[in-house]
Amino acid sequence: MVTTRAIHDMTQSRKAAASGWIGSALEYYDFFIYATAASLIFPQIFFPSDNPTVAIVASLATYGVGYVARPIGAFVLGHWGDTHGRKTVLILCMFLMGLSTMAVGILPTYQQAGIMAPILLVILRLVQGFAVAGEISGASSMILEHAPFGRRGFYASFALQGVQAGQILAAAVFLPLAAYMPTDAFNSWGWRIPFLLSFFVIVAGYIIRREVDETPAFAREDERGETPRAPIVQAIKLSWPDMLRVICMALMNVIPVVATIFGAAYAVQPAYGIGFAKDVYLWIPVLGNMLAVFVIPFVGHLSDKVGRKPPIIVGALLSGLLAFGYLYAISIRNVPLAILLSLLMWGVVYQGYNAIFPSFYPELFPTRTRVSAMAISQNIGTTITALLPALFATVAPPGSTNIPLTVGAIAFGITVIAALAAVTARETYRVSIDDLGNPQAVPMARADYERQRAAAAGGATAIPT
Repeated sequence: MVTTRAIHDMTQSRKAAASGWIGSALEYYDFFIYATAASLIFPQIFFPSDNPTVAIVASLATYGVGYVARPIGAFVLGHWGDTHGRKTVLILCMFLMGLSTMAVGILPTYQQAGIMAPILLVILRLVQGFAVAGEISGASSMILEHAPFGRRGFYASFALQGVQAGQILAAAVFLPLAAYMPTDAFNSWGWRIPFLLSFFVIVAGYIIRREVDETPAFAREDERGETPRAPIVQAIKLSWPDMLRVICMALMNVIPVVATIFGAAYAVQPAYGIGFAKDVYLWIPVLGNMLAVFVIPFVGHLSDKVGRKPPIIVGALLSGLLAFGYLYAISIRNVPLAILLSLLMWGVVYQGYNAIFPSFYPELFPTRTRVSAMAISQNIGTTITALLPALFATVAPPGSTNIPLTVGAIAFGITVIAALAAVTARETYRVSIDDLGNPQAVPMARADYERQRAAAAGGATAIPT
């Protein structure tokens, strides 16, 4: 017989997953409309220059600036999540992201305000980066700590499925604008529409996230008086080896950088001479993300059966290799081949990493420092990779030769580092939630794990995760 407590727990598990999915989708919609605009339109309206390479590098550098703020946001928001709860930090992130994105939509251009225009753009990008730093770590921790036994990988994967959906929405908003608006109108005011729509992000996000209870794991820590005053200090002192591993694994962000940031500039910007139409190129990440939405929960479910490490290692190495082919397809102006390789690299193989890290990263850390440890280490890693678009445009500028080989080699080398970090990490999927973060924790025997996992999936009991 299914108990009332079990029904309540399952309801909260589903609410937490839905909150993580929708919240991540809305917040990363904000983050990625900036990334799209930085590749397609900002070089012309915020960074005009007689040298097109300078304009491209400057615009892509502002994309990286958002990541520079992420470690700062990780320290502040991670501390907040471990001391005040997962729910409150996620609502705070939502408001910061939504308001800063709306403000970008009303900025004057360089022609209207001179140097103040790019300065204000950089400031708002810093606020965006600060806000997004707490999103994935907070959402992943909330879903993980609400998840049914033996299904942490599946449930936590919904946080990243939401991220992919947010990217689809960001590109989908730009697609009709780029396709149907006259160029002068798009450059003048059409690009502002996606940013102003963030008003609905704020409203919808607040309504959704206020409905989720605080997690049982955090509540138990709070009731026992074990909530740390300085979770960051404890995290660094006790979990620095795993934090270092997460930094290295988070370098996998190089793949979306290649696919959606440098790839866009390489394919679309006139200086590179490839000549993809803006609306045509935008379909490449859209289709890849659409496929990823279906792949992610499958991979998350798989990790609950075979472990977290195998999908991450395979996904890292194969997606790094496919980066060569994807950039080569752009270089030979082969749109169908570029789309196909994008689907393989970004939509399928990369998800071996992308679907798993929302469960694997927080499982490496104890409850009392989970948000801080994951936020800080993950955002340091992604900050490093976010500086790559400007580096790629510098080492492979317009007019240079062997651009696919140069950029592809850097990307593959980085994915090798990420794979090696995963190899050295301990497996976590059969460790009980109270033992997570303990390097000496003994995983549950596989037979016992499968039996309890099946019981939890059937709703027979409210087994702690």
